[in-house]
Amino acid sequence: MPAATPSPTPFHRAATALGQWIDSDYCPGGVEKMRAEPDRVDWVRIMPFIFLHAGCLGVIWAGASAFAVWTAVALYFIRMFAVTGIHHRYFSHKTYSTSRVGQFLLAVFAGTTVQRGSLWWACHHRHHHLHSDEPEDAHSPHVHGFWWSHIGWITSRRNFPTDYSKIRDLAKFPELVWLNRFDFVVPILFAVSLFGCGSLLAVWAPGLGTNGPQLLVWGFFISTTVLFHGTGCINSMAHLMGRRRFRTSDDSRNSAILAFITLGEGWHNNHHRYQSSTRNGFYWWEIDPTYYGLKLLAFTGFIWGLKPVPQSVLAEGAQADHHASVEAARLAAALHPELSFSSLKKVVPAAAALAVATAAAAQTTLPNKGDDPAIHKDVTALAHELNGHKPPPSLVESSRAPDA
Repeated sequence: MPAATPSPTPFHRAATALGQWIDSDYCPGGVEKMRAEPDRVDWVRIMPFIFLHAGCLGVIWAGASAFAVWTAVALYFIRMFAVTGIHHRYFSHKTYSTSRVGQFLLAVFAGTTVQRGSLWWACHHRHHHLHSDEPEDAHSPHVHGFWWSHIGWITSRRNFPTDYSKIRDLAKFPELVWLNRFDFVVPILFAVSLFGCGSLLAVWAPGLGTNGPQLLVWGFFISTTVLFHGTGCINSMAHLMGRRRFRTSDDSRNSAILAFITLGEGWHNNHHRYQSSTRNGFYWWEIDPTYYGLKLLAFTGFIWGLKPVPQSVLAEGAQADHHASVEAARLAAALHPELSFSSLKKVVPAAAALAVATAAAAQTTLPNKGDDPAIHKDVTALAHELNGHKPPPSLVESSRAPDA
C-alpha cells in the first residue's frame, strides 16, 4: 500500500499562499489538483481580499471631504465601465475589436478594478455561460445559495487558477498573460497614485480639504469594495430578481435596478439570449450606459466593429413582450370586470389596472429553467472551437446570427 501523502504544514500553506499572492499562476501541486478540491474558503489565500474590506475602516482616522467622497463615486462608475465594457464585453465575449496596443491598455485599465486579471475574469465568465445554473456553475444562486454566489465562490481555492485552455484566443498574447499572472501590480500602482494625488492636493489645493490617506481610503478601499459588491450582484441577484423575456436554459433575468447599479449589466436575460452583442439593453428604453460609452469610444477609432443585436432576436423579444401584454390585459379584465373601455373616463383606471397586471404577470411570462426546451448558449460553440473540437451542428445553428 502506498504511503499516505502528508498534509501540508501551516508554514507550507502560508508560503504557498504568499507565492500565489505574487504569482497567480503558481500552483505547486498542479492546476488540475487545485481545481479538483472541494469548495471551501481559503482564509490564508484571501487575506488581501479581507485587507481590502478592512481598509474601509480607515475612514475613522482619515475622515471625509466632499472631494474624497465624490472621487469615490466617480471611480466607482468609471471602473464599473471597465468591468462591464472591458472584462465582460471585450475579453469575455469579444463584442468589439481593437488593436493589440489598445487591448493591452484596456487590460491595464481593467486591472484598477482589483478583480484579478482580465484573462482570469474571462475564463470564469465563459465557464459560467457554458454551465449557467448547473452544478458546474461556480456562482449560481440556485445551486450554491445567495451568499456563496455573491462572495463565497471567489474565496475557494478551486476557483483561483486561470484555465488558459478556455481562453486560447487571449492566452497567445504574452503581455496579457503577464498582467494576468501578476495581477497585484496594477492595483498597487493605482493605490499609490491615489495616495500621491491626495498628498499633492493637500499642498496645492488645501481648500479641497483632502490628503493622501483620505483619498486612498475613499478612492481605493471604499470605492473598490463597493465596486466588488456591485459586480457581485449580477452573480447573486440577476438570476433571482427581475423579468424573463427570453426562454433560456438558465434562470437569467432583466432588472432595471441592477442595470443602474452595473451600468447596463442588469439586462441579464437579454445577454444570456444573445451574448455576442455589444449592447445588453436590446431596446431603446433599456438604459445601457456601458454601450453608450463604448459607442463614444468607437467614434475616436480606438475600438471598432461593435456587434449589433440580430433583428431575429429583437423580433423574438418583441413577440414575447406582446404575449406578456395580452396576458396582462386578460388578467386585468379578470381582476376588474367592472371596467368599461367604451367610456373615456375609464381609460385611466383601466391603464392603471393593466400596469399592475403587467407587473404581476412579469414573473410568469416564461417558464423557469428546465420547464421548456431551451435556447442553446452561443458561447458553447465558441468553447468547443477554442478547445480544438468541432461543435455539434445544433450548437452551431443556435449560435449563428442570421441577421447580424
